[in-house]
Amino acid sequence: MPLKPGAVALVAEDEPLVRMEAADVLGDAGFDVLEASTTPAALAFLEMHPEITLLFTDVVMPGPIDGLALAHEVRRRWAEVKIIIVSGRVTPDPAQLPEGARFLEKPYDPNRVARMVREMGLRPTT
Repeated sequence: MPLKPGAVALVAEDEPLVRMEAADVLGDAGFDVLEASTTPAALAFLEMHPEITLLFTDVVMPGPIDGLALAHEVRRRWAEVKIIIVSGRVTPDPAQLPEGARFLEKPYDPNRVARMVREMGLRPTT
């Protein structure tokens, strides 16, 4: 199935069940969803899929960089990609977040995710 331009989210989460839940939430919000279990895999998806408009990443991620560093790299290389950072273990100081990124504490309400996506100006089609 081809990906919808402007409606592709990348979920970077190392816990399989949490990753599937996040993918379901974003899928219900109208996104095609790609899933990565490591930060290198997430970067590879971003390089291969310029249609990605949203990165949804956990802070604690395996790889040479964590999810927060991934978010900063995405902001540097793909400035137009919207970023939602989530964690149930750490709460980053707002100054640690890339410009325009949002933080969401786990466990999160699916309705809050959908509302945050709309507030960020993303309008996926269902």
